[in-house]
Amino acid sequence: MAILSIRDVTKTFGGIAAVNHVSFELAEGELAGLIGPNGSGKTTLINMLSGLLSVSGGDILLDGRSLLGLSPDRIAKRGVLRMFQLTRAFNRISALDNLLVAGRALGLGGEEATRRALRLLEELRIDHVMNLDAGQLSGGQRKLLEFGTCFMVPPRVALLDEPFAAVHPTMRAIMADFVRRRHAEGQTFLLVSHDMPIVKELCPRSVCMNAGSVIADAPTRAVLDDPNVIEAYLGGHAA
Repeated sequence: MAILSIRDVTKTFGGIAAVNHVSFELAEGELAGLIGPNGSGKTTLINMLSGLLSVSGGDILLDGRSLLGLSPDRIAKRGVLRMFQLTRAFNRISALDNLLVAGRALGLGGEEATRRALRLLEELRIDHVMNLDAGQLSGGQRKLLEFGTCFMVPPRVALLDEPFAAVHPTMRAIMADFVRRRHAEGQTFLLVSHDMPIVKELCPRSVCMNAGSVIADAPTRAVLDDPNVIEAYLGGHAA
């Protein structure tokens, strides 16, 4: 059984379908890319999967149970955690405390939350700034911090919305290595990205959206060679 099932999901705004009858599934332990041009509906879909937007039609199931009508915090506690395209750290508390807040909100005790936070800070190579307020961190460090909040409690599904955008190559490599290691351990990911080299490297499979609909769902290299994808997203040139 799929860990995450997206079944005929639609989202309309004023009669316009931003997401139009989208269906696909993620198997447990899968690392799949979600690609497409700007305005194709990717972030709208992620917002529905994480409970920030209601669903106009269709259903979303985690482990066979519908997520419809659940608040974002209840969806997070069921194991669907997401990283935002624009970072949303608490600027006036330390990087360490940002992770502790995430861990405690997901039910960790104080000692366990601290242990996991320190390990994540070291793994993401931001332990040297852990006592600085998040607002004092560089943009890339803030990305790494928000990235870390998704893994204070191992998620059933990690939804990563453009984690590599506008990030220094060194920090991009840190995140990519983290994803690679966690995937090898069985973590499930849905990765939204315009960084085609990273998508090709990390994601065995990709789903491409255009104008709110899925236009390709196949092994990543096959998707990037698909004429419909090339026309819609890659400007007429294969990646």
